[in-house]
Amino acid sequence: MHKPLILVTNDDGITAPGIRNLVNFMNEIGDVVVVAPNSPQSGKGHAITINSTLTYEEIQLEGPQTDFSLSGTPVDCVKFALDKILTRRPDIVVSGINHGANSSINVIYSGTMSAAVEAGVEGLQAIGFSLLDFSWDADFSQAKDYIQKIVRNVLDNPLPKGVVLNVNIPKLKAEEIKGIKVCRQANAKWEENFDERINPHGKKYFWLTGYFNNMDPGADADENALADGYISVVPVKFDLTAHEYITELEKTMNA
Repeated sequence: MHKPLILVTNDDGITAPGIRNLVNFMNEIGDVVVVAPNSPQSGKGHAITINSTLTYEEIQLEGPQTDFSLSGTPVDCVKFALDKILTRRPDIVVSGINHGANSSINVIYSGTMSAAVEAGVEGLQAIGFSLLDFSWDADFSQAKDYIQKIVRNVLDNPLPKGVVLNVNIPKLKAEEIKGIKVCRQANAKWEENFDERINPHGKKYFWLTGYFNNMDPGADADENALADGYISVVPVKFDLTAHEYITELEKTMNA
């Protein structure tokens, strides 16, 4: 029986607990190749390496999968895997499991989701997974059955071209998770402040602080589904065109 080829990556680094759990989950579904950053790359978004060289190496980690670490960003990892490592196109790309949420506006900052989006750009099936727990020793096993279900569903029911999934998982025990809810991205954002401080040499420096402001009351928004105990699944497109505004903008531009 043909086993799907699964490419796994992340933004927390190849040895992060989140990706090691995801690899274990994927080993039960298909043949797994891991290409992930050799150090944490959180918040890199869709960054690529253009002003320095890249290096990679195969490393030996527990499990039947093949693991490669790359000195680049999550997007670099997908590009490099497709061009230099894999001998055929993967059936699916899975990114994560991220330590912390990538719901609502966080999707645009996320290296985890950018790796999935890059796979979508290449015409591949792709999913980004995130757990709402920043702890290094977070219990990812509680979501195993749901993660495997979502991956198998995409393999059996391919997504439209140009669409990838952003999956966020609440910090709950398996029996407390109410199920999966397909959502839209919430209207929410970070209200940021740069905290001014003085170092021992008397020089100013700044530390990014702030709080998360959810302005969306909709039950179908990912933030609210997560708060209600559901796993949120948001279909994401990389086409950023505001299609609904094109006609109106043409009128004012050509007036």
